[in-house]
Amino acid sequence: MTTRTRKILAAFALAAAAVMPAFAQQGNSLLNVSYDVAREFYKDYNAAFVAHYKKTTGKDVKIDQSHAGSSAQARAVADGLEADVVTMNTTTDIEFLADKGVVAKDWAKKFPDNAAPTTSTMLFLVRNGNPKGIKDWDDLIKPGVQVVVVNPKTGGNGRYAYLAAWGYVKKKGGSDAQAAEFVGKLFKNVPILARGGRDATAAFLQRNIGDVLITFESEVVSIDREFGAGKVDSVYPSISILAENPVAVVERTTAKKGTGELAKAYLDYLYSEEGQEIAAKHALRPRSQAVLKKHAATFKPVQLFTVQELFGSLSEAQKVHFNDGGQFDKIYTPGTR
Repeated sequence: MTTRTRKILAAFALAAAAVMPAFAQQGNSLLNVSYDVAREFYKDYNAAFVAHYKKTTGKDVKIDQSHAGSSAQARAVADGLEADVVTMNTTTDIEFLADKGVVAKDWAKKFPDNAAPTTSTMLFLVRNGNPKGIKDWDDLIKPGVQVVVVNPKTGGNGRYAYLAAWGYVKKKGGSDAQAAEFVGKLFKNVPILARGGRDATAAFLQRNIGDVLITFESEVVSIDREFGAGKVDSVYPSISILAENPVAVVERTTAKKGTGELAKAYLDYLYSEEGQEIAAKHALRPRSQAVLKKHAATFKPVQLFTVQELFGSLSEAQKVHFNDGGQFDKIYTPGTR
């Protein structure tokens, strides 16, 4: 072997040594791209998963998280944000990514319960003491009541709020025309459309906009932690919607980074007893009946209907209500507020 050859091989060895740690680190890190209201839950869940993974495999792992309105997040992933996993609050956001070839077409079959390890529902948060006497959906269309809600075009939080109001009328025997009229009146009482769940909460509590905030049940825990208990009262309407929180591995990213096994383990752990317990502590309804029963005091009984029952599917609801030119655009225009 010549001196020149030895120098070339040594240079390759040095280059490989420099690159390998970066690849090794990349293979042991994940980015979870999620929706606004799940921010605090995943902070706690990530710490538990890191400890569990170290204990069971001996390997260190780093989890990064990104949160915003769910639909905005889905678009960011489609546009190139390198998420290893997505944890959303509506199936349409993951179906959107499946249609783009970013996640598997059969993503909903990759994990139990249609790949939705937790559920939630929509309730009302009112100011301490409930000064406007808000009790049910009918109170939200009264003159002088201002309602804060997420834009249904940018967040699943807003879509579920809209569908819950529509479904309330339908479950009471009303027609689609009556439901449209009711939801139209409700959105006339909406002073601003928030971009996502945290934006809506900030508008309600920090900017002091509105009398009632329609949001996920789980947001109550985050508000108590961030702003202090007693700032808001929770009001459970007589009828609300079952919201599933679906998850998926982002194959486009994991194939490139070699994180497929880690990503699956991360999502699998959501179904573990510890994962379900952490969810319950953040007011996300666990799929585990045993854990749900244990936290019965947290999850008050409410008459729930499913999206499938009244709208066929979230995809169908998207086409009819939230796509450009759909029912929402007919209801919410500058001239109607």
